[in-house]
Amino acid sequence: MKDTDCIAFLQWALPHLDLRWLGYRKVRRQVCRRIARRVTELQLHDLAAYGRRLEADPAEWQALDDCCRITISRFFRDRRVFETLRTRVLPDVAARAARQGREARIWSAGCASGEEPYTLKILWDLEIARSYRYVPLSLVATDIDAGMLARARQGIFEATSLRELPSRFIGEAFDHTDNRYSVKPEYRRGIDFIVQDLRAQAATGPFDLVLCRYVAFTYFAEQLQRRTLQHILTQLLPGAYLVIGTHEQIPDREFGLTPLGDSPQIFQKAGG
Repeated sequence: MKDTDCIAFLQWALPHLDLRWLGYRKVRRQVCRRIARRVTELQLHDLAAYGRRLEADPAEWQALDDCCRITISRFFRDRRVFETLRTRVLPDVAARAARQGREARIWSAGCASGEEPYTLKILWDLEIARSYRYVPLSLVATDIDAGMLARARQGIFEATSLRELPSRFIGEAFDHTDNRYSVKPEYRRGIDFIVQDLRAQAATGPFDLVLCRYVAFTYFAEQLQRRTLQHILTQLLPGAYLVIGTHEQIPDREFGLTPLGDSPQIFQKAGG
């Protein structure tokens, strides 16, 4: 399969899935390899034949959608963002919950194999809970891929997934055997892994913090980005936070969100 042929195919097909070519440009090769395997499985001659198959068989769009899932995840991914969460955002979330006599609630959207929610749980238990012992944390982690969530629930990772996580957290929160790291049971409690397609479903809040990184604002079509953002905002408490990816932008600034001055990927909702 030629790269130019796959590009043309993706530019045609992605809008049918409410996805956008711009988000897939740099990761297209892994998607193209999956599509090539699917074309071979169906014993089709080329992408043109596959396009005709999609037009004739609506169920095949789901198989194509499966080919377009990008699941890149690491602990402490974007270290500066997590340092701001650790030192500024999570303490504020905990203090607010303590004043109101309730649990703190966080949603990790598009959590893949679980590195992001586990990072948050480890930070909470090892840093935040020392000052806010009586503020429990409820953490919802959602993803479209049931297979990735099954891996997340196992909580077992290769060393490469932890390369950005500070060593003090690795020593405290993981059991290490044969170059594999297993999250200790106490850092798994309180995380609810749920299968959801963010294009059609979303976790129910209210939340103090939502992380929606490298999913909606990278891969979704622009109108779907707006709808997703609007739903997230309805689930955010006044004064709560939204975190997006380092190279992402929210569709526009009409939603009452203010970026933190030193962390433009972290936004705070008005009020609170």
